[in-house]
Amino acid sequence: MSWWERPIALTEALVAQHTVKLAPEPDGERRGLVPAPNRNKKHHGTAPAGNGNAASSMDTTSTDTGTDANAGTTAVPQAERPFTLVVVGDSLTVGCGVDNQNEGLVPDMARVLANTIERPVRWVAYGKLGATMRRVRFRLLPQVKEQPDLLVLCAGSNDLMARRSPKEWRSDLTAAIDEAKALCPHVVVISSGQVYRSPALGHTLRKAILNMTDAQTAISKEICAAKHVRFVDMTHYDTGLTDAEFWAYDNFHPSKRCYQLLANGVIAQATPDL
Repeated sequence: MSWWERPIALTEALVAQHTVKLAPEPDGERRGLVPAPNRNKKHHGTAPAGNGNAASSMDTTSTDTGTDANAGTTAVPQAERPFTLVVVGDSLTVGCGVDNQNEGLVPDMARVLANTIERPVRWVAYGKLGATMRRVRFRLLPQVKEQPDLLVLCAGSNDLMARRSPKEWRSDLTAAIDEAKALCPHVVVISSGQVYRSPALGHTLRKAILNMTDAQTAISKEICAAKHVRFVDMTHYDTGLTDAEFWAYDNFHPSKRCYQLLANGVIAQATPDL
């Protein structure tokens, strides 16, 4: 970025602080159970998990405690035992931009995952609007009580918006990965979202955020490789949507359809070893 663009970006950032009205965290349960796809009884009419239309097949009641369905004296076949997916992170984790939690990224990921591994998937979301990776490390990861089969870290955009330094990002992500690996052997890190595309932000600010996002992504890839953790790069993932289709009503968070397509991309990259 040119020297003369920096004050413009800073000015646009100040304007955004007063003009951007972020969508709140939607209502709804932050845990649920997606049944395994029924390959033999098509007359039941359950939509395939990957097409984003299977919300009606998901149990999101609070009675799902996240305990292992394999507990007890009777052995449960692997294909019937729920796979536990836990996602910890920022506003994407809690579905900001949609009307209910069951329309957000994490349940969409669970639906795609259930269809991919042909097992029921128990999902749990621990997230907070505005969360940085440091908050993930110190406030959100300690809340995880499940024994996940897959634990996903989903944060970074707020670190960019807060202008946290590359050194701070390196330190926070490294520590968060270590904390996550203590909870689950299979950890995945998702890159920052595509804030640099947001129509709610000025052109020069978007350019600055794009540069910072690419730099952050490069650091994340390096750390994940060193930690033997899979990194899912969604920085430039092409959903094929127009801007009007991509964004929710706040022009800052993904729409319902966008979450569905992002879930497809995340699971495709995150699960080749499962």
